[in-house]
Amino acid sequence: MRDLFTPQQGPSDAQPLVDVVLPCLNEAMALPSVLAAMPSSFRAIVVDNGSTDGSGVLAESLGATVVREPRRGFGAAAQAGLEAAHAGLVAFCDCDGSMNPAELAALAWPVHQHSADLVLGARHPEPGSWPAHARLANKVLAARMRRMTGVQLTDLGPMRVARRDMLLDLGLLDRRSGYPLEMVLKAHLAGWRITELPVAYRPRIGKSKVTGTLRGTLTAVADMSTQLQFAKRALS
Repeated sequence: MRDLFTPQQGPSDAQPLVDVVLPCLNEAMALPSVLAAMPSSFRAIVVDNGSTDGSGVLAESLGATVVREPRRGFGAAAQAGLEAAHAGLVAFCDCDGSMNPAELAALAWPVHQHSADLVLGARHPEPGSWPAHARLANKVLAARMRRMTGVQLTDLGPMRVARRDMLLDLGLLDRRSGYPLEMVLKAHLAGWRITELPVAYRPRIGKSKVTGTLRGTLTAVADMSTQLQFAKRALS
């Protein structure tokens, strides 16, 4: 793997090879460690989605590019970050400390080498990192997606890498929890080569606001089920 894809290497003044979109809602506790783990030549774009704990100001002080998106929702924040990116490759990652941005280098490599169009991180959880209800919901949704499309993914998690221009061409519309699945489904319909690589999944830093709660999981399941219905009609 080239030096540009290993942490702590490469010229600091070089143009970013990968822009990393980090949707953020009150993650001041996790941001320092997340941003410190960013690989060389990967630029952090923190999308402040209405934080009240100073996350946006903190991210700026730590050298991240900050975009403010007042419309609440994972999809709204992710899309705002995508539109603000200008590197050829764009990555997405949670900024709650549950995922290690250093692992994005391995995910970006196949896209950089043109051997894949979309690479997802398949989460391998540490004890206590993934509530049983959220893990079960993800497993069921992934199975439904595999049956419908034949795309052999085991996880519909947020960590992923693709080319910016191709992502924009997908015309993603979901602004809530269905955004990650909509991306996979529309990429499949567009004929993309989609694969996954294992990534570690650790206990998050701070209080969970989405899939770590039962209410958040139910909302995510409803949003993703809607996307599956859209895809079913498109494939029929």
